[in-house]
Amino acid sequence: MDLTVWRTFVTVCRLGSLSAAAAELHHTQSAVSRQIAGLERELGVPLVERHARGVRPTPAGAAFRTHAQVTLNEADRAVRAAREAQQGALARPLTVGATPSLAAGIVPEAIRRLLTETGPLRWSLLPGLSAELHERVTAGDLDLVVVTDAPPGLPDDPRVVRRFLGLDRMAVVLPLGHRLAGGGPVRIADLAEETWAEDNDGSAALLRRHAARAGADIRIDLAAADLLGKLALVATGHAVALVPGVLRGALRPDVVATELVDPPTRGVYALTPTRDPHPSTDALLTQLGTAFAPFGE
Repeated sequence: MDLTVWRTFVTVCRLGSLSAAAAELHHTQSAVSRQIAGLERELGVPLVERHARGVRPTPAGAAFRTHAQVTLNEADRAVRAAREAQQGALARPLTVGATPSLAAGIVPEAIRRLLTETGPLRWSLLPGLSAELHERVTAGDLDLVVVTDAPPGLPDDPRVVRRFLGLDRMAVVLPLGHRLAGGGPVRIADLAEETWAEDNDGSAALLRRHAARAGADIRIDLAAADLLGKLALVATGHAVALVPGVLRGALRPDVVATELVDPPTRGVYALTPTRDPHPSTDALLTQLGTAFAPFGE
């Protein structure tokens, strides 16, 4: 089978449009249509179906797409390896993913320690949510990801090795001048009258569980697009918010992180592919454990 056609199919699925895929791949739309039709004839099953806003994969197409993406990733890595070997650059780049809070401090610190120990190494860091990062490490896009088991949790997947790094204690972040800012651990009930802001379903679920366990009724009235947006709502006095404990040293100066009594926790894990792990995996895992130790339990 022609991997060029596979790449066209994967691009169509990702963009949901024949015309958008054609533009990205520098093909005509008719050429993209012919490639998809030829692939369907070769496989003997329909791979895409049209709808009002473009196209989407059929169940057969979705199944094929998963394996096609893995094959394309491996093909790209094979090409890079051959070119790097020809150029004498035998060191394989290290690709790392992490949730936004872990990418804000723990993971960069661990990589700094790794480079100090091993010397120069080409590396990259991609932030994302846990579910997305899990998919990307199984697809071969990333060598190691650092994720959490915040709701809905992490799936059991034989394609990855899961290593527990520790429990992250969540904290509440308050605006400067708040009556409870800078004090000792506070009870969630003391914040029951506050407006809360959240940026993702996992953090909101942790907050609601913690409040229910304490018998408190809270209101999550404001939604932020991301962590930075949530902190901006707190800094400007519109809300209070739950944040990961690992962020305490990386917060903006106009908010105050305060401990909660019996805080909610989330497990922090490193995921690596079962097959073909990066040579630096074990060394980075050691450094991740060291960098996380002051924050975990």
